[in-house]
Amino acid sequence: FAVVSVTLVCFVQERGALGFERHYHVTDPFIRRLGLEAELQGHSGCVNCLEWNEKGDLLASGSDDQHTIVWDPLHHKKLLSMHTGHTANIFSVKFLPHSGDRILITGAADSKVHVHDLTVKETIHMFGDHTNRVKRIATAPMWPNTFWSAAEDGLIRQYDLRENSKRSEVLIDLTEYCGQLVEAKCLTVNPQDNNYLAVGASGPFVRLYDIRMIHNHRKSMKQSPSAGVHTFCDRQKPLPDGAAQYYVAGHLPVKLPDYNNRLRVLVATYVTFSPDGTELLVNMGGEQVYLFDLTYKQRPYTFLLPKKCHTSGEVQNGKTSTNGVSNGIHLHSNGFRLSEGRAHVSPQVELPPYLERIKQQANEAFACQLWTQAIQLYSKAVQKAPNNAMLYGNRAAAYMKRKWDGDHYDALRDCLKAISLNPCHLKAHFRLARCLFELKYVAEALECLDDFKGKFPEQAHSSACDALDRDINAALFSKSDNAEDKKGGGPIRLRATGRKDSISEDEMVLRERSYDYKFRYCGHCNTTTDIKEANFFGSNAQYIVSGSDDGSFFIWEKETTNLVRVLQGDESIVNCLQPHPSYCFLATSGIDPVVRLWNPRPESETLNGRVVVDMEGASQANQRRMNADPLEVMLLNMGYRITGLTSGGAGGSDDEDSSEGQVQCRPS
Repeated sequence: FAVVSVTLVCFVQERGALGFERHYHVTDPFIRRLGLEAELQGHSGCVNCLEWNEKGDLLASGSDDQHTIVWDPLHHKKLLSMHTGHTANIFSVKFLPHSGDRILITGAADSKVHVHDLTVKETIHMFGDHTNRVKRIATAPMWPNTFWSAAEDGLIRQYDLRENSKRSEVLIDLTEYCGQLVEAKCLTVNPQDNNYLAVGASGPFVRLYDIRMIHNHRKSMKQSPSAGVHTFCDRQKPLPDGAAQYYVAGHLPVKLPDYNNRLRVLVATYVTFSPDGTELLVNMGGEQVYLFDLTYKQRPYTFLLPKKCHTSGEVQNGKTSTNGVSNGIHLHSNGFRLSEGRAHVSPQVELPPYLERIKQQANEAFACQLWTQAIQLYSKAVQKAPNNAMLYGNRAAAYMKRKWDGDHYDALRDCLKAISLNPCHLKAHFRLARCLFELKYVAEALECLDDFKGKFPEQAHSSACDALDRDINAALFSKSDNAEDKKGGGPIRLRATGRKDSISEDEMVLRERSYDYKFRYCGHCNTTTDIKEANFFGSNAQYIVSGSDDGSFFIWEKETTNLVRVLQGDESIVNCLQPHPSYCFLATSGIDPVVRLWNPRPESETLNGRVVVDMEGASQANQRRMNADPLEVMLLNMGYRITGLTSGGAGGSDDEDSSEGQVQCRPS
């Protein structure tokens, strides 16, 4: 009994210590003191990939110099350096689970995957099945002898080191769905359920696959008596129904034609799961960083519209309401389906004094045209008061003024949320119509504006209404309008990306069933390299980190999406950010031939030369950079100064509001 008691106590203490470590190893004070600890030198080319071992006492790096180095990062020592046998840049490096950190896997631009035994510094397996650059390797603790690769030939391959054959099998062939031009760029396995594999590729869609379902489907196909018999119309699906789920930022499929015209490429450069496996983080090349909730999924908001509310004489603009009618939001793939059902609308509770002060600070920032500051303050208040319609309505106004990529879609989401909380929120109704117009849903914008005029007749002839009405009608009757592009979400969402892409019917269905994001993180720039990472920081995933083309890396609070820290991590571009598994310790790399280590610096260190103080200025510059002509960006990278890239407002292609009335421009 005594032995059992001691064991139980030790177990409780260990669990308690683990919980304490998970909660406190990355905290806000630590983040605000994060600074450069050391630079690890040893490579002679760009360092394209980093990987911690499970215990966190080893760090592996891969480089353009075709070498991999294993470091003791805690003592800043190089333990091992070996040529991998690759003949081109290394893009991915992974420790094989349960190998005692003895087996290391590398993937490179020579289309090869190599397996190395570090104890003897030898390459023990060489796989040459891919026909284009290998961009990422993934491993899974539940499958200790198995790993996967993603390459620009559009294939996801699976390897089993128990097999004598030096070949791999194709797990997923994206070319069967998207045509020969599709490129797989990244992949990762869910740490809590190793049966789920996320894949990023060309275009805005991120794919989540059930590996077990795929294997069971293929096994049953082989065992089926009619497996070799096919009729003229018979078609075997490469993946079973339910084995794939797609995720996409709701506005991006609509933006694709515009981006393609401006030679702006959308591609997922990195995907990773949260430590608990319930969230998926995506660094979308050519756009922002997105977080998808895998538990509470939501359809894209672009096809939603609220139904009814009381007359405009009732409560407006997010203030106290009684006995309203629910907006009854429903999904409909072509336009809007308006609910007829009644429901109770909760009265809007007054904000507590400290949140009222935050709201007033946000309003003051808005009045001073400090849009990002206003957004961050509203977001801080929204986190504490998630059922306050006024906060969502005000934040929507700030998004619409700032006009960064995706801002009008976030504003649309906030308007819908505000209306769901208070169906008689006048400004949210009007802003919703303006957002639809800015997102090129012109017919839906007209429908929404007509709905607004019916609900709030005293506003029907306001200057804002008249201006939006003119804009909508001009767009509807413009000779340059493409009716298919402007009406309804379905056709746009199913659009191929042009050129020789061949989108299959199965792919179109999967895209139409995509789920939308939960959070969006802005400030960085990801247009120059296609290996740029974004990661969760902290065992509870409290923060989001991402590299950037401006040589900095950015840190956001996950729940508020507010930017809290920017640090200069490279002389050119930060590509890799790998947080330590259990400490507030971060490894980064990029174009410089070094690995940099970051941790909270002592309070006695008052000067940190790598802190970017003007985070707002850095973020605005990156938004301009993302919307710049690709030639200008190339010249800028070569050292030429381009005037158009360093002046003017951020936000690129979004049209300026020609005129606004009171109903839209002021927060409540």
